[in-house]
Amino acid sequence: MGSCKENEPQMKCAWVLGPIIVGAGPSGLAVAACLSQHGVPSVLLEKSDCIASLWQYRTYDRLMLHLPKHFCELPLLGFPEDFPEYPSRQQFISYIESYAARFSIKPRFRQWVKTAEFDSSCGLWRVRTQDIEYFSRWLIVATGENAEPVIPEISGIDKFRGPVMHSSDYKSGADFQNQKVLVVGCGNSGMEVSLDLVSHHAVPHMVVRSTVSFRILSISYLRCSMKLDSSSSILQLLIWVYLISIRPFSMKFVGSGACSTERDVRIINLWNSHGSSEMASLKAGRQVSPTSIKHHHRQH
Repeated sequence: MGSCKENEPQMKCAWVLGPIIVGAGPSGLAVAACLSQHGVPSVLLEKSDCIASLWQYRTYDRLMLHLPKHFCELPLLGFPEDFPEYPSRQQFISYIESYAARFSIKPRFRQWVKTAEFDSSCGLWRVRTQDIEYFSRWLIVATGENAEPVIPEISGIDKFRGPVMHSSDYKSGADFQNQKVLVVGCGNSGMEVSLDLVSHHAVPHMVVRSTVSFRILSISYLRCSMKLDSSSSILQLLIWVYLISIRPFSMKFVGSGACSTERDVRIINLWNSHGSSEMASLKAGRQVSPTSIKHHHRQH
């Protein structure tokens, strides 16, 4: 490492023999571990002060994996045998920390990548953080699809007198006991936040884009479990049988999606412009009674 005087007097530079990995979440750690197993050095840059910062700082207390643990384990090291089929948030964090320790992965924390550009004149990637410019032949971006929350513009939100928060800021329904809460979206976070609110005696109302269905859940779960192609007639038959079996747990419409101006709480469940994955927890779905969460169709 030395000073890059030809660029900026105060900017240091570092030559990386192997790839530069951006993001110390599960994907970044997995890449670093696999590279190290093949004797390939790397530098892992993380803007936060810990690994898996999304899991540590921006998740709600009741969060659990939405798929059985054997689908979610990282390469080269499985989950502990005594972990339940659906590990909790804290169990997953402990697994990630053990993973990093096992493979001696030491990210460079508080390195916020500002720019990453390929310099064709020298055939190198130039990755600049707030105080260092890194040079390497390879760049691996592992920042994830849910790294940055997106809050849409909602007409009339300025007239709403209650607090508004994104689901990444939600921790527990204990803060909303006996309050009415509007949850926008029925993806992973929207479903579990609503269930958590019910568990803490709040009154959640859910606004969704279209009819609530467990079709995506069924397709994803059955494809993973049985390794079937989505066009398989066997899969289609199993899906319909499964949908019929959980019909008693489905939520129903109770009216239009008109928004009040009372001092309720709104929770926005959006992560990126394409929306979040629709793998809601089967356990959560079975715990929701038809009347515990009021379901509103979004008005266009």
